[in-house]
Amino acid sequence: MKTGLKWFDEALGGEGMTPSTAMMLTGTPGAGKTTMCLQLADSITAQGHVCLFNTGEESLFQVRKVAKRLGMKHGFFAGQDTKVPDLLAHADELRKANKGKQVFLLLDSLQTLDDGKYADGGTNSMTQVRAIEMITNWCKETYGIALVIGQVTKSGDFAGKQQIKHAVDAHGHLFIDEQKSSETYGERLFEIQKNRFGCSGKTFILGIGGQGLYEKGSYSFG
Repeated sequence: MKTGLKWFDEALGGEGMTPSTAMMLTGTPGAGKTTMCLQLADSITAQGHVCLFNTGEESLFQVRKVAKRLGMKHGFFAGQDTKVPDLLAHADELRKANKGKQVFLLLDSLQTLDDGKYADGGTNSMTQVRAIEMITNWCKETYGIALVIGQVTKSGDFAGKQQIKHAVDAHGHLFIDEQKSSETYGERLFEIQKNRFGCSGKTFILGIGGQGLYEKGSYSFG
Protein backbone atom coordinates (compact mmCIF):
# COMPACT_ATOMS: atom_id res chain seq x y z
CA MET A 1 0.00 0.00 0.00
CA LYS A 2 1.65 3.23 -1.15
CA THR A 3 1.65 6.07 1.33
CA GLY A 4 2.01 8.67 -1.41
CA LEU A 5 5.19 10.03 0.17
CA LYS A 6 7.50 8.99 -2.66
CA TRP A 7 10.84 8.80 -0.88
CA PHE A 8 9.29 6.90 2.03
CA ASP A 9 7.68 4.34 -0.30
CA GLU A 10 10.93 3.94 -2.24
CA ALA A 11 12.88 3.38 0.98
CA LEU A 12 10.64 0.35 1.59
CA GLY A 13 11.14 -1.03 -1.91
CA GLY A 14 8.93 1.17 -4.06
CA GLU A 15 5.49 -0.21 -3.24
CA GLY A 16 5.01 1.30 0.22
CA MET A 17 3.98 -0.69 3.29
CA THR A 18 2.71 -4.26 3.27
CA PRO A 19 -0.62 -4.86 5.07
CA SER A 20 -0.01 -6.46 8.51
CA THR A 21 3.28 -4.53 8.95
CA ALA A 22 4.29 -3.05 12.30
CA MET A 23 7.14 -0.59 11.82
CA MET A 24 9.24 1.35 14.32
CA LEU A 25 10.76 4.75 13.62
CA THR A 26 13.73 6.02 15.62
CA GLY A 27 16.11 8.93 15.23
CA THR A 28 17.93 11.87 16.73
CA PRO A 29 15.91 14.50 18.62
CA GLY A 30 14.88 17.31 16.29
CA ALA A 31 15.44 15.32 13.10
CA GLY A 32 11.73 15.47 12.23
CA LYS A 33 10.15 12.17 13.30
CA THR A 34 6.84 13.73 14.28
CA THR A 35 6.84 15.91 11.16
CA MET A 36 7.41 12.79 9.06
CA CYS A 37 4.47 11.03 10.70
CA LEU A 38 2.17 14.00 10.15
CA GLN A 39 3.24 14.19 6.50
CA LEU A 40 2.53 10.48 6.18
CA ALA A 41 -0.89 10.85 7.81
CA ASP A 42 -1.90 13.54 5.34
CA SER A 43 -0.45 11.73 2.33
CA ILE A 44 -1.95 8.36 3.32
CA THR A 45 -5.40 9.95 3.58
CA ALA A 46 -4.91 11.61 0.18
CA GLN A 47 -4.35 8.11 -1.28
CA GLY A 48 -7.83 7.08 -0.14
CA HIS A 49 -6.71 5.10 2.91
CA VAL A 50 -7.78 5.70 6.52
CA CYS A 51 -5.16 7.07 8.91
CA LEU A 52 -5.25 7.59 12.66
CA PHE A 53 -2.44 9.72 14.09
CA ASN A 54 -2.34 9.13 17.85
CA THR A 55 -0.22 11.38 20.03
CA GLY A 56 0.88 11.08 23.63
CA GLU A 57 3.63 13.65 23.18
CA GLU A 58 1.56 16.73 22.28
CA SER A 59 -1.98 18.02 22.73
CA LEU A 60 -4.48 17.73 19.90
CA PHE A 61 -4.41 21.53 19.70
CA GLN A 62 -0.66 21.39 19.02
CA VAL A 63 -1.16 18.70 16.38
CA ARG A 64 -3.76 20.84 14.63
CA LYS A 65 -1.47 23.88 14.77
CA VAL A 66 1.44 22.00 13.19
CA ALA A 67 -0.83 20.40 10.59
CA LYS A 68 -2.07 23.85 9.56
CA ARG A 69 1.48 25.22 9.43
CA LEU A 70 2.54 22.36 7.16
CA GLY A 71 -0.43 22.97 4.86
CA MET A 72 -2.10 19.60 5.47
CA LYS A 73 -5.66 19.38 4.24
CA HIS A 74 -6.74 15.80 3.61
CA GLY A 75 -8.44 15.15 6.95
CA PHE A 76 -6.66 12.33 8.77
CA PHE A 77 -8.03 11.29 12.16
CA ALA A 78 -6.25 12.43 15.33
CA GLY A 79 -6.41 10.78 18.75
CA GLN A 80 -4.81 11.02 22.16
CA ASP A 81 -5.19 7.56 23.70
CA THR A 82 -2.55 6.39 26.15
CA LYS A 83 -4.01 2.91 26.82
CA VAL A 84 -3.35 0.47 24.01
CA PRO A 85 -6.72 -1.34 24.36
CA ASP A 86 -8.52 2.02 23.89
CA LEU A 87 -6.30 2.88 20.93
CA LEU A 88 -6.97 -0.43 19.18
CA ALA A 89 -10.70 -0.20 19.93
CA HIS A 90 -10.81 3.17 18.17
CA ALA A 91 -8.78 1.73 15.28
CA ASP A 92 -11.32 -1.10 14.97
CA GLU A 93 -14.17 1.42 14.90
CA LEU A 94 -12.50 3.16 11.97
CA ARG A 95 -11.83 -0.16 10.27
CA LYS A 96 -15.46 -1.28 10.55
CA ALA A 97 -16.76 2.10 9.40
CA ASN A 98 -14.46 2.09 6.35
CA LYS A 99 -14.70 -1.45 4.99
CA GLY A 100 -12.47 -2.06 2.01
CA LYS A 101 -10.03 0.67 2.96
CA GLN A 102 -6.54 0.17 4.38
CA VAL A 103 -6.20 1.41 7.97
CA PHE A 104 -2.90 2.95 9.10
CA LEU A 105 -1.95 3.77 12.71
CA LEU A 106 0.80 6.34 13.31
CA LEU A 107 1.78 6.47 16.97
CA ASP A 108 3.82 9.20 18.66
CA SER A 109 5.23 7.56 20.67
CA LEU A 110 5.72 4.09 22.16
CA GLN A 111 7.03 5.41 25.48
CA THR A 112 3.71 7.19 26.13
CA LEU A 113 1.61 4.03 25.73
CA ASP A 114 0.38 1.79 28.55
CA ASP A 115 -0.63 -1.78 27.73
CA GLY A 116 -3.20 -1.66 30.57
CA LYS A 117 -1.83 -4.67 32.44
CA TYR A 118 -2.16 -3.02 35.86
CA ALA A 119 -5.50 -1.60 37.02
CA ASP A 120 -3.81 1.20 38.96
CA GLY A 121 -2.08 2.47 35.82
CA GLY A 122 1.33 1.27 36.92
CA THR A 123 4.05 0.47 34.39
CA ASN A 124 7.34 -1.38 34.46
CA SER A 125 10.31 -2.15 32.24
CA MET A 126 8.22 -4.55 30.12
CA THR A 127 5.31 -2.18 29.44
CA GLN A 128 6.67 -1.05 26.06
CA VAL A 129 7.36 -4.65 25.04
CA ARG A 130 3.79 -5.69 25.84
CA ALA A 131 2.43 -2.59 24.10
CA ILE A 132 4.31 -3.21 20.85
CA GLU A 133 3.34 -6.88 20.91
CA MET A 134 -0.34 -5.91 21.21
CA ILE A 135 0.01 -3.47 18.29
CA THR A 136 1.89 -6.04 16.19
CA ASN A 137 -0.75 -8.70 16.91
CA TRP A 138 -3.49 -6.26 15.89
CA CYS A 139 -1.71 -5.68 12.58
CA LYS A 140 -1.48 -9.41 11.93
CA GLU A 141 -5.12 -10.07 12.88
CA THR A 142 -6.65 -7.20 10.90
CA TYR A 143 -4.05 -6.61 8.14
CA GLY A 144 -3.72 -3.09 9.52
CA ILE A 145 -0.47 -1.14 9.27
CA ALA A 146 1.21 0.61 12.20
CA LEU A 147 4.20 2.92 12.47
CA VAL A 148 5.38 3.64 16.02
CA ILE A 149 7.99 6.18 17.08
CA GLY A 150 10.35 4.39 19.46
CA GLN A 151 12.21 5.73 22.48
CA VAL A 152 15.73 7.04 21.84
CA THR A 153 18.67 8.44 23.76
CA LYS A 154 19.88 12.05 23.31
CA SER A 155 22.22 10.78 20.61
CA GLY A 156 19.32 9.14 18.76
CA ASP A 157 20.17 5.52 19.57
CA PHE A 158 17.33 3.14 20.35
CA ALA A 159 16.72 3.12 24.12
CA GLY A 160 14.22 0.29 24.53
CA LYS A 161 14.54 -3.43 25.08
CA GLN A 162 15.72 -5.61 22.20
CA GLN A 163 12.40 -7.50 22.29
CA ILE A 164 10.82 -4.41 20.74
CA LYS A 165 13.16 -4.54 17.75
CA HIS A 166 12.44 -8.24 17.33
CA ALA A 167 8.66 -7.70 17.50
CA VAL A 168 8.43 -5.22 14.61
CA ASP A 169 8.62 -6.08 10.92
CA ALA A 170 10.47 -2.96 9.82
CA HIS A 171 12.69 -0.33 11.40
CA GLY A 172 13.31 3.11 9.92
CA HIS A 173 15.88 5.56 11.28
CA LEU A 174 15.84 9.33 10.73
CA PHE A 175 18.91 11.21 11.92
CA ILE A 176 21.15 14.20 11.41
CA ASP A 177 24.64 13.24 10.25
CA GLU A 178 27.05 14.59 12.86
CA GLN A 179 30.21 12.98 11.48
CA LYS A 180 32.34 15.95 10.39
CA SER A 181 34.33 13.79 8.00
CA SER A 182 31.17 12.60 6.23
CA GLU A 183 30.11 13.89 2.81
CA THR A 184 26.58 14.32 4.22
CA TYR A 185 27.64 16.12 7.42
CA GLY A 186 24.76 18.22 8.77
CA GLU A 187 22.17 16.58 6.51
CA ARG A 188 19.05 14.69 7.59
CA LEU A 189 19.27 11.04 6.56
CA PHE A 190 16.53 8.40 6.45
CA GLU A 191 17.23 4.71 6.07
CA ILE A 192 15.46 1.39 6.53
CA GLN A 193 17.55 -0.78 8.83
CA LYS A 194 15.19 -3.77 8.87
CA ASN A 195 12.41 -4.85 6.53
CA ARG A 196 10.89 -8.33 6.56
CA PHE A 197 8.68 -7.56 3.56
CA GLY A 198 10.98 -5.66 1.24
CA CYS A 199 14.37 -4.09 0.67
CA SER A 200 16.66 -2.14 2.95
CA GLY A 201 20.06 -0.58 2.45
CA LYS A 202 19.17 2.71 0.77
CA THR A 203 19.68 6.07 2.47
CA PHE A 204 17.68 9.18 1.54
CA ILE A 205 19.08 12.66 2.08
CA LEU A 206 16.26 14.91 3.24
CA GLY A 207 15.78 18.62 3.59
CA ILE A 208 13.15 20.32 5.71
CA GLY A 209 11.08 23.34 4.79
CA GLY A 210 7.72 24.98 5.25
CA GLN A 211 5.83 21.87 4.15
CA GLY A 212 8.01 19.38 6.00
CA LEU A 213 10.62 16.91 4.84
CA TYR A 214 11.56 16.53 1.19
CA GLU A 215 14.06 14.43 -0.76
CA LYS A 216 17.39 15.97 -1.76
CA GLY A 217 19.10 12.79 -2.92
CA SER A 218 19.78 9.14 -2.11
CA TYR A 219 22.51 6.53 -2.12
CA SER A 220 22.86 2.82 -1.39
CA PHE A 221 24.94 1.34 1.39
CA GLY A 222 26.06 -2.09 2.54
